[in-house]
Amino acid sequence: MSDQDAAPGPAAADGRHPALGTRAAALLGVRYPLVQTGMGWVSGARLTAATSAAGGLGILASATMTLDELRAAIAKVASRTDRPFGVNLLPNQPDAADRIGLIISEGVRVASFAAAPRPEQVHRLRDAGVTTIVTVGAKRHAEKVAELGVSAVIAQGGEGGGHTGSVPTSLLVPQVVDGVAGTDVVVLAAGGFSDGRGLAAALAWGADGVAMGTRFLLTQESHVPDHVKAIYLQTPLTGTVVTTAIDGAPQRVIRTAMIDALERSPGLMRFPRAAGNALRFSKQAGVSVPDLLRTGVQMRKDQELTWAQVALAANAPMMTKASVVDGDAEVGILPTGQVVGVIDELPTVAELLERIMDEADAVLRRLCSPGPDSTGSAG
Repeated sequence: MSDQDAAPGPAAADGRHPALGTRAAALLGVRYPLVQTGMGWVSGARLTAATSAAGGLGILASATMTLDELRAAIAKVASRTDRPFGVNLLPNQPDAADRIGLIISEGVRVASFAAAPRPEQVHRLRDAGVTTIVTVGAKRHAEKVAELGVSAVIAQGGEGGGHTGSVPTSLLVPQVVDGVAGTDVVVLAAGGFSDGRGLAAALAWGADGVAMGTRFLLTQESHVPDHVKAIYLQTPLTGTVVTTAIDGAPQRVIRTAMIDALERSPGLMRFPRAAGNALRFSKQAGVSVPDLLRTGVQMRKDQELTWAQVALAANAPMMTKASVVDGDAEVGILPTGQVVGVIDELPTVAELLERIMDEADAVLRRLCSPGPDSTGSAG
């Protein structure tokens, strides 16, 4: 089926089980309730366009782009697909208002936030008809952003990659669903998903779809260097660790010699490197030093961080870039979900999405029609 032939909306489960035509599909205007998250340095135009063209929702990661780079990336995605896609934002970026203005002027359908946005940001996007999604790690966070008027939340459990919480997905998602009950907020589940069985489980917990990062990172359209993808594919279920040694906040990454060295080093030894990374990141992202300081002040206020923690926050994007862009895994870090341990191949995005939907369809039909084979494996 071509991109132009695809019909958006909940009826677009393409003849599969009707439960797969979810509120998320309707809200986002996509065929499938599958979202590719905005991963810094990874979710560029190629991966985002491929996801949206294949029937899911691709999301550009803008935090590691300058405003001009974001403008170019949006244009590139729009030239490759006429399907909806999104842009991921950090609410405390100095030019967040300009980025929101760009999203609105370019007709981007979805804006996602990695942290709670400000009320005026949500209102501006909503008034312009842009769907807003916020990632949360606790029921109370979902309740708070629901009061702001967001359209959807991504409930990311502790299995998720990058910055993550400690509550398992299987416990978090039902709590978040209960927390926003009675509202129009759509819930997407994240953390530990890679196949159709996971999608079916998320629907059983009350979610309307799933959001995935690691599974999309490990596709053919992901521009992560092949030798770095090979490291991911070789990582077992026990090969990840949640550490605070990178930037002071819990972050799930592949355990490497670099991570072990960081965890052994005293906190004071990490600070000079982090401060240098802050300056390098600001230069690469086109942020002036005064703007960098203003962002730091806002981070201290919003997240109650010390100046040392603010400086350490620059470690994550620069060390991630070293691995997933520059290909130097020995000096960088490899953010990942725990699900990396069950992924062993690199399909195209289109192949992946069709397979997930087929597997979920098989599971749902088996559960709805119990019989002699009802305990068998799906797919």
